Amino acid sequence: MVRVLICDDQAVVREGLAAILGTDPEIEVVGLAENGREALDLLVETQPDVVLMDLKMPVLNGVQATSRIRREHPGVYVLVLTTYADDQWLFDAVQAGASGYLLKDTRRDELIAAVKGTAEGKSFLDPAIAGKLMKQVAAAQPSATAAGPRSDPLTDREREVVSLLAEGYSNPEIARRLHLAPGTVRNYVSVILQKLGVADRTQAAIVALRRGLVSGSKT
Repeated sequence: MVRVLICDDQAVVREGLAAILGTDPEIEVVGLAENGREALDLLVETQPDVVLMDLKMPVLNGVQATSRIRREHPGVYVLVLTTYADDQWLFDAVQAGASGYLLKDTRRDELIAAVKGTAEGKSFLDPAIAGKLMKQVAAAQPSATAAGPRSDPLTDREREVVSLLAEGYSNPEIARRLHLAPGTVRNYVSVILQKLGVADRTQAAIVALRRGLVSGSKT
């Protein structure tokens, strides 16, 4: 059972998301919060696996709340759900530790799959967002310093895989594009995470870009 805390300042959105997620027998909505501060207060009480997080909220916004959650409750994943693909806080939210970033017009089945996958440690990045995010990361490279421990350089094939991760492709899609078996791609992703010292795919793409290991998205 995946326990989910929903954080959004609009009651109709909170209730709608709760209704959608409640249709899946493997998901339990354990709490509703109207801002980041309330979400933090509810974390200890509700013990969620995933926080479904809006960004633009009063009192404590989604970026600030995500940073606090990942620092104080590292076992809790944050999946950002917002309205705009060009949200100015997109880069900050992922830098703060969000495991994924989806738009609010995401289909019901995709949202449910993203919530379940996030609880398993996977990352979800809406394709409409991936290119914009990676361009922001690439633009920040000259002044950015590498996060995490130094690691062995990626092989040419690993660079190809992480470049496609950065563009929002799933493992099966990467397998098709590189003519590899899905299991082989999974192995590559595991090695990449270990080498870069990160816990998920989104952070791997960001760290690889910031270290100049791959190029920014051309989309």
